[in-house]
Amino acid sequence: MRNTSVSGARRVRADRADLAWAAGAALLVAVAVAVPVLIGGGWRDRLYAGAAPLFGTWLPHVGTGTVPAVVLAAAVVRYGPGLAARLPWRRLLLVTWVTAVAWAFLLAMVDGWERGFAGRLTSEHEYLHEVDGVTDIGAMVRGFADRILDFQPDSWTTHVSGHPPGALLTFVLLDRIGLGGGALASLLCVLVGGSAAVAVLVTVRALGAPDRARSAAPFLALAPAAIWLAVSADALFAGVTAWAVALLALALAPGGRPLLGVASGLLFGFGLFLSYGLVLMAVPALAVLALRGWRGVWPTVVGVALVVGAFAAAGFWWYDGYQLVVQRYYQGIAAERPAAYWVWANLAATVCAIGLAGAAALHRLPGALAVPSPRAVRASPGAALRAWRDSVDPAALLATAGLAALLLADLSLLSKAETERIWLPFEIWVLAGTALLPAETARRWLTVQAVGTLLVVHIVLTGW
Repeated sequence: MRNTSVSGARRVRADRADLAWAAGAALLVAVAVAVPVLIGGGWRDRLYAGAAPLFGTWLPHVGTGTVPAVVLAAAVVRYGPGLAARLPWRRLLLVTWVTAVAWAFLLAMVDGWERGFAGRLTSEHEYLHEVDGVTDIGAMVRGFADRILDFQPDSWTTHVSGHPPGALLTFVLLDRIGLGGGALASLLCVLVGGSAAVAVLVTVRALGAPDRARSAAPFLALAPAAIWLAVSADALFAGVTAWAVALLALALAPGGRPLLGVASGLLFGFGLFLSYGLVLMAVPALAVLALRGWRGVWPTVVGVALVVGAFAAAGFWWYDGYQLVVQRYYQGIAAERPAAYWVWANLAATVCAIGLAGAAALHRLPGALAVPSPRAVRASPGAALRAWRDSVDPAALLATAGLAALLLADLSLLSKAETERIWLPFEIWVLAGTALLPAETARRWLTVQAVGTLLVVHIVLTGW
């Protein structure tokens, strides 16, 4: 009887801590919203984010996606946890992907077809603006670095200059095969970005926690991050790198195949040429290696080397581009945006992307990591590592890795504002932590996620 009462008391304390962390996250967002309003003036103008901490403008509105989005959210809240528990695995993955894509699309439709979807990637700052000017792909790659810095007659547009050539190359190739235009480019981003949710589930299961994967499925399908999955190129980046991690986990699982490791490396390598910040996807990769060991990682290294070598042979060296991008970054509004605000307001923007349920689960991560004591490590490092691998929660480890990656990005001071979008590749892994929330509270937290997401998308007109 005493053990039961002690266990019950612990559950109550943990549930209260969930609420406390969610309340703290909500307070962080509220403060980040209030500070620019209270200070105002030129300082507020230098934030270059009309709905700070989110990049957008305050504009209460509804659209054709409003009612369907509410209906879909209600369906996931009502039926999601039950379906996640009993659907066959492959069908669960399909349902999760379809739901994630539908959720993102309907949220975009709150802003309308052109403003929310088809026209998102066609502005003068976006990738598609440069597609028609690329008549020679080889020459584009060779001369890419020469056009990164601003204030030149042929400087790349904002988003193209801020990324390696892989991002522009993707949309150029899409155009070359007859799938050009804003609508199809947006569709690609949403389809690949929505698949990131599936990749997280596959990774968690491959690391030995199928029940955790099922618990996280409704939260990943109904992720608040869907507001920025539809539509930004960062959704594409998130999908590519999420599958890199998933294939690595599958390659290193018992019976895994080296070819999966090579495929993982190719995706990791291509990720490096989609966005410079994706070098931080090494953190989730290291989490996988910590559980599975390094012995079978060589095919992945080969895959990365092949991509890096191919771009180098084509005339673009990643590190040269990175150095120029840092200079370009401070040629623009980043030089004016106050780091004293954004270094913490970035985290408030992240809360909007992972939701209060994602924030609530954070306090559960340390207890699920089963970190061995220094004494145990000193006594027998090998035994301590084996014991840790047997007891650590893979969902907690991956969520911690995602959190660590975005904190490193924050500390770099190369991400001031727009992080709700830029950090999508990391935020999707933080959402794996929702698997740690008690099953009996899942519907309540899903409701919180849905309400928060719908509130944001209806009062802020996001932009980038």
